[in-house]
Amino acid sequence: MATPQRIMNRTLLRLGFVLMLLALLTGLVVPQFRNPRLGLVAHTVGLLGGLLLVVLGAVWSAFALRPRAAATLRWCWVYAAYANWLASVLGAVTGASRLTPQAGAATSGGPAAEMVVASLLLSLALAAIVGTGLAVWGLRETGSS
Repeated sequence: MATPQRIMNRTLLRLGFVLMLLALLTGLVVPQFRNPRLGLVAHTVGLLGGLLLVVLGAVWSAFALRPRAAATLRWCWVYAAYANWLASVLGAVTGASRLTPQAGAATSGGPAAEMVVASLLLSLALAAIVGTGLAVWGLRETGSS
């Protein structure tokens, strides 16, 4: 018998709603950021990332993955969603925008801020690629479906 945890992943649901709450709170302070444009990006990617986590949690039972691969899928997407929001917030606060020139609005941060934001953006891209690959693999047709 399928347990509620197997049908819906409550961890992903909870983390998705927490990220949406953080994004909504971020939206309240957008005008106070050094780079309000990146603040708006943080607000938007936080909402979208939170929504993605909620959707993944809601359709969790559709993935045909072994436990280790399922855990990797889950944590890759949690990391990607939260790191995207955090990198955008840090960029908005510090002005770091080397890897986000469109949203950067011609601001720049110090070397350390640029390095932290760049590291987050590059690592979350890798996590999102791995998470997407596992999701596609987990949704493949199996003999029992």
